[in-house]
Amino acid sequence: MSNSNNNNNNSGMTQKGREALERFKMESANELGINLKDGYNGDLTSREAGSIGGNMVKKMIDSYKKQ
Repeated sequence: MSNSNNNNNNSGMTQKGREALERFKMESANELGINLKDGYNGDLTSREAGSIGGNMVKKMIDSYKKQ
């Protein structure tokens, strides 16, 4: 059986964590010049969406290396 709320209910992430991740995503998109809206962003290209995620991972790795 599939749970339509899998991302929200079973991730183990708190509301505060989800909000922080959302801010981080918006910040990364802004740095790349990609316009994200609150809610659905199905009009993004795969390249744009991948660039946002890739930028987030790069920043996380850089942050870890600095520690």
